[in-house]
Amino acid sequence: MDNIKTVLEVRGISKGFPGVRALDSVTFDVRAGEVHALVGENGAGKSTLLKILSGALEADAGEVWLEGRALPPSSPAARRRLGIAMVYQELPLVPAMSVAENILLGNEPVHAGGLLVDGRALRARARELLGELGVSLDPDARVEGLGPGARQLVEIAKALALRAKVLLLDEPSASLSAHDFDRLCEIIKKLAAQGTGIVYISHRLEEIFRVADRVTILRDGKTVSTDKISELDRNVIISRMVGRDLKEEYPPIDWNPGPEVLRAEKLTLPGVYNDISFSLHRGEILGFAGLVGAGRTEVAMAIAGAAPAASGRIFIDSREARIRRPGDALRLGIGLLTEDRKSLGIIADRPIRENTTISALDRVSKFGVLLLARERRQVREKVKELDVRASSIEQKISDLSGGNQQKVLLGRMLHRGSHILIVDEPTRGVDVGARAEIYARLKNLAVAGASILMVSSDLPEVLGMSHRIVVMRGGRIAGVLGRAEATPESVMRLAACEED
Repeated sequence: MDNIKTVLEVRGISKGFPGVRALDSVTFDVRAGEVHALVGENGAGKSTLLKILSGALEADAGEVWLEGRALPPSSPAARRRLGIAMVYQELPLVPAMSVAENILLGNEPVHAGGLLVDGRALRARARELLGELGVSLDPDARVEGLGPGARQLVEIAKALALRAKVLLLDEPSASLSAHDFDRLCEIIKKLAAQGTGIVYISHRLEEIFRVADRVTILRDGKTVSTDKISELDRNVIISRMVGRDLKEEYPPIDWNPGPEVLRAEKLTLPGVYNDISFSLHRGEILGFAGLVGAGRTEVAMAIAGAAPAASGRIFIDSREARIRRPGDALRLGIGLLTEDRKSLGIIADRPIRENTTISALDRVSKFGVLLLARERRQVREKVKELDVRASSIEQKISDLSGGNQQKVLLGRMLHRGSHILIVDEPTRGVDVGARAEIYARLKNLAVAGASILMVSSDLPEVLGMSHRIVVMRGGRIAGVLGRAEATPESVMRLAACEED
């Protein structure tokens, strides 16, 4: 690729925020037709850098060059017109608008002299772009009714509509199943073959080795190295990212099954899932795998009382339980770590302290009066136990990295006294170092007697962490695999293949 022209150059970019130097003279380039990965821990500056490239932030120093021309500071709309398109991790879609309207927002086909949007052409173009992704979403469907995985696909289709010279992808696969990621890889290869330069951020290193041509590693806002991916291995990338060796990403999982603590019998929600039956034992990590839309999250939400099943029975410690709302589940010792951390998990503008105790204020109050000293003591204990890295328990949770936000939410469940933990996509948007810490915490909780139901679209994660794996397909359980028989092939065969 050495003879291929450079389409984007980043020269000495620096950016600071109050008390933080996010980027420090970062330099790298992107060639036409290549996929250039940016990797680093949370806080390394990757997303900040992409926001500068997209025009959403202005650098304090340095230059961005596109096809040999220095670009002045500008807005995202101006950068899109120049040919730099961005797919954000946090999906800036308009919930009340349709799929088609979101995909072509600002780029709508018009008629009547440009006075009216051509609805038929709008839907046809959206359907064409979704077809390129291999997605059969209804162009007229409202985005507010879609799950995180489908919303991510809409955002990617939105970027495809621009036919950009440079495409910036910030965690594009975060909500995608392995099957949907395969389709995304095909689209990325097609765009690269057409000459598009692609900047790709992901915490999943297996993705980097699959899609990238070159990789730039950032640490503490600085460029550590840029190399061809073929010249690196996983251990080298991890050690450069974190500045230390991580001996083992997935901790050893030994399990002597304890008594059954939860049993689901024939849970059904018409059109979503049917006849779901499984058991969870003390000290067990039970993985739920399957493609996006298989019904995994919806089953987890039913157990947590957030979206009850229409029929079926749930037993806790051999006694039938009526779980119709989250409060019912909390009283039974069931805690939920939601897949949508930003919208449904954290209270973004409130401190770590309040985010930790919000679901169990009775433990830090008396006669309805908050006992602040008791609250602070209990939160400090949880922060220390889970190694939450923050300046103080009064720091806003939105200022923390994704991994530390997850630790706080885990601390919320433990503060409540939950012994059945439902964790849905527990490491989504979390860097490799923090992932290893979260895995270790989950394992230690299971060893201490907690029972964990883990939903994950990350196949290595569910294989590496689970004692048993429930595989769902089309709203039904396709099979349950023990640890010894669970392989990538056996899981995907159940998740994706119809029975003969």
